[in-house]
Amino acid sequence: MIKPDFSQPVPEDLGTVHFIGIGGSGMSGIARILIGMGHKVTGSDLRDTSNVAALRELGADIFIGHDESHLGNPDTVVVTSALWPTNPEYLLAKAKAIPVIHRSQALAYLTTKKRLIAVAGAHGKTTSTGMIITALLELGVDPSFVNGGVIAALESSSGAGKDNLFVIEADESDGSFLHYDTAIALITNVDPDHLDHYGSLEAFEAEFAKFASNAKEFVAISSDDSGAVAVTNLLRGKKILTFGRAEGSFVRLTNIDATGSRVSFSAQVLGNEVSATLLVPGEHNAINAAGALAVLVGLGFDASEALEAIATFGGTERRFELHGERRGVSVYDDFAHHPTEVFAALSAARAVVGDGKLITVFQPHLYSRTRLMHKDFAEALSLSDEVVVLDIYAAREDPEPGVTGALVSDSFADQSKVHYVPIWDDAPAVAANLASSGDFIVTMGCGDVYRMVPALLEALEH
Repeated sequence: MIKPDFSQPVPEDLGTVHFIGIGGSGMSGIARILIGMGHKVTGSDLRDTSNVAALRELGADIFIGHDESHLGNPDTVVVTSALWPTNPEYLLAKAKAIPVIHRSQALAYLTTKKRLIAVAGAHGKTTSTGMIITALLELGVDPSFVNGGVIAALESSSGAGKDNLFVIEADESDGSFLHYDTAIALITNVDPDHLDHYGSLEAFEAEFAKFASNAKEFVAISSDDSGAVAVTNLLRGKKILTFGRAEGSFVRLTNIDATGSRVSFSAQVLGNEVSATLLVPGEHNAINAAGALAVLVGLGFDASEALEAIATFGGTERRFELHGERRGVSVYDDFAHHPTEVFAALSAARAVVGDGKLITVFQPHLYSRTRLMHKDFAEALSLSDEVVVLDIYAAREDPEPGVTGALVSDSFADQSKVHYVPIWDDAPAVAANLASSGDFIVTMGCGDVYRMVPALLEALEH
């Protein structure tokens, strides 16, 4: 993992831009907008994904794998924090004195002179951002946006709009969310995460307080999440719009019904009650919608019309996304990778599956997170009837002795429902053999577990 060098000035004109790791949802979204602005874009990634294919269709030259020969002679190189410092393209760019900027700097470049809505939080960022974008479009606004996931109805994670609003998902994992010229900040929650970077919960909360303090117009923030409440208490002289179930919230949630495939709820806003049924399941999505509603009402939209617009949101890729059905078994994929997210996603899945079994194929993400939270993961995953635990997706970290997926599986109170399967190719058959008609299999994690879906569908057939 490289440390972002925010001291590197961003060129006035990015010129030809090379993205190292261009296939990620955030990186590909930035690349898409730059192509639309007329920039020549090149890039590299480890895999040939749908994002890579879409960018190629737009004219990007993209290589699979990382090699010095892939760099070419760009004017600017864009990287993410997940990049290894030994990456040959990165090292060559530094040796050639080509400006190397973090993706957040490239995103800040795009948002210059726009009225920026930045969405941050440990969970719910992508969905909340998608809800705001979808609602603005429904309300007749044409915003620019870069989201952390593909919005299903738009089939894109980014777009260049004609109006002055720009909506982004702001990443807190490395502190880069402090580098935006934010007008409106939405903080979904401040659940402890990325403590390998921040060192302590207090430092994590302090960074969110800085992010909120930077917002020029107002801050929308959860009134229920304890971390968000702690951040709110650190703010001075800010216009704050709270949302949640707590008494006195600017948007106060009531009558949440998350028992089916679509969550419904009411909300008290400015003395009026508004109600909606979303197209997505789960109590957590009612909370995400409340945050989006706080932003839209803060922008001056009518609460009833705004909530009606939010309710047209149809989800994003990798958020409880159905990929197929075989033998009556439905196979879903979900991005959840923190215990709180896992619990929320499985609670929603439990409401939808009804009398069927819930079988989760879980891939832990990061050695540090697994070491710190393995007991919490086991507790959250226990909402499933059966769990298949894979080995850890390392991402930006080196292995830690004794830290494997077995830490999670060994922490289950009921060992009869968990199956530790460290060999990837064995997992599809294990999960398929646990399933019967009416059951759900959910692949879960923010690594590459989604790549197992075709093998699961094939295993179910046999």
